[in-house]
Amino acid sequence: MAALRRWALALLRGSVPAAIGYLLWVVMESGDEKRQQMLKELPEANPEVLAERRYHNRLIMAALREAAETNENVAQRPVPWRK
Repeated sequence: MAALRRWALALLRGSVPAAIGYLLWVVMESGDEKRQQMLKELPEANPEVLAERRYHNRLIMAALREAAETNENVAQRPVPWRK
């Protein structure tokens, strides 16, 4: 009888953390679905903004590439610089 009681207690002690972990997983998963839906509805998801962001990233990468290839300090150039 005592052995059965110890087994039941051990099973209970082992299942409580697993149940709490599962509940946390369910809560986080439902929040992730809401977050994914919200990200789809953001205005940054439209093609015009994405194209503008890609163009801006290309300009930044070109400036970084030029800075890496030259020995001069490109940060000291006048602000509206052109290639």
